[in-house]
Amino acid sequence: MNTIKQAAVAALAVAAVAAPAATAATAAPALHYKCASSTKDIDDNSYDGPWPDNWKVTVKTCAARSGNTVYAYAEARWDGPGFYPVDDPTIFDGAKLRLQIKQSRQGTDPVVIERDFTGIEDRLEDSTSSADYDGRYRSGTISHRAGAGALADAVLFLDWQGDGRGYQRHEYTGSPTV
Repeated sequence: MNTIKQAAVAALAVAAVAAPAATAATAAPALHYKCASSTKDIDDNSYDGPWPDNWKVTVKTCAARSGNTVYAYAEARWDGPGFYPVDDPTIFDGAKLRLQIKQSRQGTDPVVIERDFTGIEDRLEDSTSSADYDGRYRSGTISHRAGAGALADAVLFLDWQGDGRGYQRHEYTGSPTV
């Protein structure tokens, strides 16, 4: 092997050995999320029959900070009524979980970023083979640069099929400030 090839092979070998160490040394620390949750009993506006029709929905809203960047996610858990057919895709005309990062201020907290997660509708309308409508959904994580005292907030929007009311807003407790 000539000298140039030997030098190149040696350099690659050193880089291969050093790369994992460099990656491990620069890995970001795990985020410490602060969370709060609240529960609401939500009436199915489109149903007036004899069976209980309320959905018990709990939303946990979480925020964490790394330097000037705030990260947030929300997780919803629910216990739905048992009279719907199995995997009924017609319960809602629409459903979405809105996640926001807000700058905490005296008075109304301004929203610095928000995102709607519509995947919750499919999860809400999915049941077990015995039509048990209990489930959970976790949003993706959003992030934004924010000053001190930022927090995450979550709102659940439900549009019951055939009730003619459109999206109904259900606000949940925001995270502690980070």
